Amino acid sequence: MMHSIAQKEFISTLRDRRFGVLSALVLALLLAATLVGRASYRTLQQERQLAQATVNEQFRNQPARHPHRVAHYGSFAFRPKSGLSLLDAGVDSFTGSAVFLEAHQQNSVNFSPAQQSGSLIRFGEMTVAFVLQLLVPLLIIFLCFGAFTQERETGTLKLLLSQGVTIRQVAWGKILGYSQAVALVVAPALALAAVLLFTGEEFASGVDLAARLTLFVVSYAVYFFLFVVGAVVVSAGQSSSRAALVTLLGFWILSGIILPKATANLGASLYPTTTKAQMDAEVHEQAQHGLNGHDPQDKRAAALKADLLKKYGVDSEDKLPVSVAGLQMAAGEEYSTRVYQQHFAALNATYQRQNRLSDWAGLLNPYQAIRPLSMGLAGSDFAHYVHFQQAAESYRYDLVQRLNGLQASMGYGDKERRLDASTWRAVPVFMYQAPTLGWAWPHLFLPMAALLLWAGLLSWIGLRLIATTPVA
Repeated sequence: MMHSIAQKEFISTLRDRRFGVLSALVLALLLAATLVGRASYRTLQQERQLAQATVNEQFRNQPARHPHRVAHYGSFAFRPKSGLSLLDAGVDSFTGSAVFLEAHQQNSVNFSPAQQSGSLIRFGEMTVAFVLQLLVPLLIIFLCFGAFTQERETGTLKLLLSQGVTIRQVAWGKILGYSQAVALVVAPALALAAVLLFTGEEFASGVDLAARLTLFVVSYAVYFFLFVVGAVVVSAGQSSSRAALVTLLGFWILSGIILPKATANLGASLYPTTTKAQMDAEVHEQAQHGLNGHDPQDKRAAALKADLLKKYGVDSEDKLPVSVAGLQMAAGEEYSTRVYQQHFAALNATYQRQNRLSDWAGLLNPYQAIRPLSMGLAGSDFAHYVHFQQAAESYRYDLVQRLNGLQASMGYGDKERRLDASTWRAVPVFMYQAPTLGWAWPHLFLPMAALLLWAGLLSWIGLRLIATTPVA
């Protein structure tokens, strides 16, 4: 009987003109967002790959130069786009795409699309994730708000229950039927996305991408399921269709618009971040005068020179087999890098506390559970951005220290010497390897657990409430 009810609801939904219009609109938006996302991905990925190849080639083809000159010439690291970012751009539009790698300084990742866009970008981009997170639940609300209220108003609920069917079976039948209708709208767009991901030459198809896409689909299936269940439960508990619709729309506005903004503002208030100017001033002060203020740069340089003279048993710098300037540069780089890492780590920790607050809010709001989960699976969340930032900094430090080592090996009087152009072709160029799903899993556990908890509790408590609702 439950399957008969599900089939009846599914067929009735398909015959409803309102559902036809709304579902056609949502499906069109999903397909358009998928195709636009793919085009945007291809353009950005090709641009960044070309830019990375260009700067790598320029670095390799430098003329004969002094190593420290090459260290200041520097290079760029461009963050490649993840495959699933065509479905969920996440924070990619705001975190930047390129970082300049140079001696003595750790730069932030700059040139974000938001810097070159209008103010409307703060309202969000028309991505597949935006449609799935906000518009599909709205479609579900308009689809399910009259699940029980219309049955009561027409008197068919009593007739249905008189056939020996329990009200829980009726509820599950309706949930199953509505879920099939929602799948009919969402599945074509996700199928198109899968085809684009695994047939396009620009995508690095593999097991990791397949696993991410599978979890992406399953996560949204759970998200839609809990909205269907919630709408059916609310409909069963309200006396009229109008009251059910107003209640569901109020929850949609609260969960999708008000709570995320309030949580973000609360996080910024509880964990304020330092300004870039303040951070630069503190880094410069500590790099020049020591972390504790008692170890200035000139004192450290003099101590290093004295140790070298003692080590090699000579009384003047010109008798040393190494370049004092090169070793001082290496020591200074090590020290300044430690200063920068402390400040960047503190800054990232502040952002992570803010984001963690939003993750915990997912226990109260399903939208704030699916959002970080979606971004994490798409490789476009803050954790993936920090991974790139740290990879770029690791390469920068190794590059500069390699060049400092070359300078140190040149011996006394290195300032008047140059190394052959072939030297730079032997230096490794920047190659970024995105992290796997296994690396990302600890960041996804809380939102995944929150989403499953919502679905489980809503199904259990909601269906118990339905069993106690009046028939008439």
